Amino acid sequence: MEESEGDDLKSIWSSSESYHKRAKVECPSASDERTVASSSRTDTTAMFCQNFILNYTGPKDDDKDLTDDLLHVVFSFLNNVDLCRSAMVCRQWRVASAHEDFWKVFNFKNMSISVEQFENMCQRYPNATKVNVYGVPAVDELALKAATTLRNLEVLTIGNGHISETFFQILGECNSLMSVTIREAVLGNGVHLSHDRLHKLKIRKCTFRRLSIRCPQLRSLSLKRSNMILAMLNCPLLQHLNITSCHKLQDADIHSAVVSCPLLESLDISNCACVSNETLRGIAHACAGLRILNASDCPNISFKSVHLPMLTVLKLHRCERITSESISWIANSLALEVLELDNCNMLISATLHLSCLQSLSLVNCRKFTELNLQSTMLSSITIANCPALHRVTITSNALRRLALKKQENLTTLILQCQSLQEVDLAGCKSLSNTVCETFSDVGGCPMLKSLILDNCESLTEVRFCNSSLSSLSLVGCRAVTSLELNCSRLEQICWDGCDNLETAFFKPVALRSLDLGICPKLSALNIEAPYMVSLELKCCGALSEASIICPLLTSLDASFCGQLRDECLPAIAASCPLIESLVLMSCSSIGSDGFSYLKGLQNLSVLDLSYTCLMNLEPIFKSCIQLKVLKLQACKDLTDSSLEPLYKEGALRALEELDLSYGTLCQTAIDDLLACCTHLTHLSLNGCVNMHDLELDWGSGESTQEPAETSTNRLLQNLSCVGCPKIRKVLIPTTARFNHLSSLNLSLCVNLKEVDIACSNLVLLNLSNCYSLQVLKLGCPRLSSIFLQSCKMDEAGVEAAISGCCSLESLDLRFCSKISSVSMVRFQTVCPSLKRVFSSPNLLRDQRFASNVILNTPLSTL
Repeated sequence: MEESEGDDLKSIWSSSESYHKRAKVECPSASDERTVASSSRTDTTAMFCQNFILNYTGPKDDDKDLTDDLLHVVFSFLNNVDLCRSAMVCRQWRVASAHEDFWKVFNFKNMSISVEQFENMCQRYPNATKVNVYGVPAVDELALKAATTLRNLEVLTIGNGHISETFFQILGECNSLMSVTIREAVLGNGVHLSHDRLHKLKIRKCTFRRLSIRCPQLRSLSLKRSNMILAMLNCPLLQHLNITSCHKLQDADIHSAVVSCPLLESLDISNCACVSNETLRGIAHACAGLRILNASDCPNISFKSVHLPMLTVLKLHRCERITSESISWIANSLALEVLELDNCNMLISATLHLSCLQSLSLVNCRKFTELNLQSTMLSSITIANCPALHRVTITSNALRRLALKKQENLTTLILQCQSLQEVDLAGCKSLSNTVCETFSDVGGCPMLKSLILDNCESLTEVRFCNSSLSSLSLVGCRAVTSLELNCSRLEQICWDGCDNLETAFFKPVALRSLDLGICPKLSALNIEAPYMVSLELKCCGALSEASIICPLLTSLDASFCGQLRDECLPAIAASCPLIESLVLMSCSSIGSDGFSYLKGLQNLSVLDLSYTCLMNLEPIFKSCIQLKVLKLQACKDLTDSSLEPLYKEGALRALEELDLSYGTLCQTAIDDLLACCTHLTHLSLNGCVNMHDLELDWGSGESTQEPAETSTNRLLQNLSCVGCPKIRKVLIPTTARFNHLSSLNLSLCVNLKEVDIACSNLVLLNLSNCYSLQVLKLGCPRLSSIFLQSCKMDEAGVEAAISGCCSLESLDLRFCSKISSVSMVRFQTVCPSLKRVFSSPNLLRDQRFASNVILNTPLSTL
């Protein structure tokens, strides 16, 4: 560091010996800025440079990029260190940075500056008004220099060192001084300060024995955390006094010091354990205008017989003798605006009628049971962790938000709050059903918008008639069996965990979507929601009566509502004519008669009838002519003739997606469906146990199943035959005209032996877990991904299959026991487009080469 400082000085000297028309400006880097700001030695170098440049008289700059006035404005935003750096740029900047306007504040906090340097600065700029030499070496000498040299000094900050008594004696001669701050300093045996104009004095975290202050103009005095045993004050105009954590001051000394200040407005005696009620009463008598009092952590005070009529802020945290009787004396302070009683463990109840009270805090009051509060101005109330609280009564015209979380014994809540908008009662396990009356229109919260009753386990019947409520949360209210909401503006409701709900009525509500979750006991549902577009009734197994009046509803999911009957569908179709998606999965009680009423749903495009007992699809074919998606998973009662209208009579011409997974259709019906339904784009035949082979060779002369539509291009894009155990052969030649097929999934077809596919647009082929696969022929120029996971094909078969796939990028060969590591490079040679091969090194036969094969990495790295 010393060498770098020497190099900096040498560079400055060398630049001064040569003449330059304009100095070159080099902006320091961000790391340099941080180094200069954090290193005291670098700051010292900056001061040396500044002193040198100010005494340097070199060649004058003929040209100026910035006018002196503009430069003056720019430099007004810089601190002392930045001004020193700027002085090194050129003569114009040096002269501009030395202007007296910029050196009225000396901020050398935690800097390494010598007495000589500081004295030089004081002599050069005698009109400085603010000085901060906290944490500098020889702080006492620098403070003396500032006090004796700077005639206009107004603000002085010192500390982190030893301060002699001489300093306080000289300080009285600084006639312009207005504020002094001394922090973390050793002041010797005593501090004797006499000053006629001083307004503000802070002596914090300092060590000394006695304090004597005579300052007739002093307005603010802070002795926070100072270690002293005696304080004598002669400050008749003092308004703010802070003696927090002055542990060695005795009760009598505190009394004597405070009562000598009759104009006191703010007093902080927190953590002064010796303060008594007598002292507090004496202070109240002597300082009648006291407005702010912080007596926290004073265990001996109870506020008995203390009368402070002008008090506006009172803090009594952790005062062990504050009781209900104390509250009656506090209530006499009619101007009180802020009251904090946190951790007052002896407080049992509080009755306050304070018209000016704006904020109340009751936290960790273990024995507190009842609150009765009336205040027209109350805007903030904090009540937390009061386990014995059982009754709360609040009257306020200004309160907007109320949170009483986890008050487990709270049983009664009475509110008269005309402006209240948000209430959070989560975890109040003892709240009864009567709380609903408090939040209804007949209650006292006409502007309520949000109500949270999560985990209120004693609620059994929830009934609200509220014209302003927009959000309601009943999460975890497991005992609720009946819900009735007449809330015309309700837009959001959460009730996860209301497993025992039996009846639910929403008339009317402004909900746009509703998910009932899992309500296995819900038997009656009545919804009137003019703006609702989505409704989910999943797993309401006992639901038998449902009245749904939602004219804008587009999506209805009634999965696993096994008790819904045919009579419900006509009413739903009439009151919800815009439904586009209808899910009736596992609704086994709805039959063909009910589906005939779906004719009224002109926009119905998605219908899910999976896991039902349907035998006749004729009503659907006639009623849902605009249907685009039809799901019939596991409809095992469908016969082979059930789908004949699709491929023989041209029913559902708009149908694009058909799901027949886990059905019992025979091979002939599936072949006819694939051959004739050319408009289908997605077809799922997963788990069809009666499908033997998938031979779509309709264009050849040998085929006996050639349909009339052989010349028509089929629109099928996605074909899924996962887990069909009887499929042994898949044949899709070019003549089958599956020109749009892009995805084919044959995974888990364990008996599949031969695959021969020629599809020009096929992109993905999944043959994972086809353990019997032996022959794979591919004529798919756009195929990019092949999955052969756990297949037992050999290397030659795979090599032959991918040789014609010029766009192949990804090949999955994990758990293929017959594929060796050496083949990986051969696969890339055969298929140059191949980028990724997924393999299992632990199963490769060539263990020495396996370490060079990395999962999911390009083959070019091998």
